[in-house]
Amino acid sequence: MTRVLHVHPVTPQPRLLREAVEVLRGGGLIAYPTDTTYALGCGIGEKAALERLIRLRRLDDKHQFTLLCADLSVLALYAKVENPDYRLLKAHTPGPYTWILRGTHEVPRRLMHPKKRTIGIRVPEHAICQGLLAEHGEPIMTSTLLLPGEEFPLTDPLDVRNVLEGQVDLIIDGGFGGVTETTVISLVDGDGPEVVREGAGALDSIF
Repeated sequence: MTRVLHVHPVTPQPRLLREAVEVLRGGGLIAYPTDTTYALGCGIGEKAALERLIRLRRLDDKHQFTLLCADLSVLALYAKVENPDYRLLKAHTPGPYTWILRGTHEVPRRLMHPKKRTIGIRVPEHAICQGLLAEHGEPIMTSTLLLPGEEFPLTDPLDVRNVLEGQVDLIIDGGFGGVTETTVISLVDGDGPEVVREGAGALDSIF
């Protein structure tokens, strides 16, 4: 049975955040709201939870996974970033962007693109996300709650509950979510930012 926690989107209750993080630390898979859409998340090293997520979304082996991070302080541990790129990231985080960077050896191989050895980095501007990350003390592996055959992510918490009942361990109901995913920017080639997907993050300040 899937647990549901009703968490305030602006002032999340610490007790409920602790309960959610206990699920993550126990190898569970959760659904939670972000500053763009609802998402699925699990601990970085939780292979079984990641495999459940892959099956749920029917992802192939070329899918680019993303680490949800509280800030850029963990960047050097998980990704390789040149100084000009770091300044760009700093100017646009937190916010609705996912940054594709070359991963380090600290990132489990199964989370990186199999050929490019890249990883997505995301710093959200959402109180529930930031509360989860602060309580967890490390990044969370995250993926948009976009189910197979659907054009848009689920937005209504009631729909999230009805569809994911029995498929995830915990749902954080933080109110209605958005339908527009993050803007994805690649900084891999060293030739400046490359737009991989245009989304919620504005592009006029990137270039």
